[in-house]
Amino acid sequence: MWSTFSTQEEDGRPPGAGGLNQGPAGVKVAMIGGRGGPKRRARTSSTSGGDMSDSQEGKVKLAFFVAVVGIVLTILGVGTEFWVELAPSKSFSSNHTCLVAHYGLWKSCIKSLWVADVDPERESCGPADLPGESNCTFFKFFTTGENAVLFQKTTDKSLGVASGLMAIFSLFFMVMGAVCITMAISKRVPFFLKPASVCFTLSGILIFLLIIVFHQSVLALLASDHTVPLHHELLWSVSCVGCAGALLIVGGILFLLLALPYSPWQRCMPNKNSEN
Repeated sequence: MWSTFSTQEEDGRPPGAGGLNQGPAGVKVAMIGGRGGPKRRARTSSTSGGDMSDSQEGKVKLAFFVAVVGIVLTILGVGTEFWVELAPSKSFSSNHTCLVAHYGLWKSCIKSLWVADVDPERESCGPADLPGESNCTFFKFFTTGENAVLFQKTTDKSLGVASGLMAIFSLFFMVMGAVCITMAISKRVPFFLKPASVCFTLSGILIFLLIIVFHQSVLALLASDHTVPLHHELLWSVSCVGCAGALLIVGGILFLLLALPYSPWQRCMPNKNSEN
């Protein structure tokens, strides 16, 4: 008896502890602890937001780079006034100089060029990138509601305001999409990919609608007065904005594909080994 008590003390357990652990209650406690521990750990790991793998994060960053290029091109195109060029004939003002106008969403510029610098085979004045004196003014239909007059032709205020609002809303959706992607990468949560896809896709669609509305405003300007014939040409800012809209829509589609719970490539082209 004494030897048994001393052996239990050496083990560091009180008498009867081994019996409790080996009994039904001890087995039940062990089973409850074994069941609750993994479930609790799995629940905390799932709610912590670490669901994005390293490969998926790399794909998200690559798609975000495509969207960022679209954002930069949009800002470059919207902020410049080289959307369209209006050029009358060389003899519209004088024999030595001629006038050419170019404008964008926010302001217009009238540039005086030397006739000697213009290509002799060109009937109208221009192009606008030739050296000369330029005078730029902001459109007043955003502030006082006044229309602008270029070569006796009047702009359409409603179309001009609609173009500016579309550009602002498109930039707003780009910012919201960029915030969602930043949250998805920093928190490693793929949940933010779907709203980012919607934001970038809407911004790209608005950009294409913006180009259509702006072109209609140019046609309305030319149709306002037919006394002065003008040669009009879309410039490089429209090309930047068009490429930006395409890149933003592509980025939105890529984010949507990355947000799916399965790979669309594996669904469309299943592995041959899995079929066998």
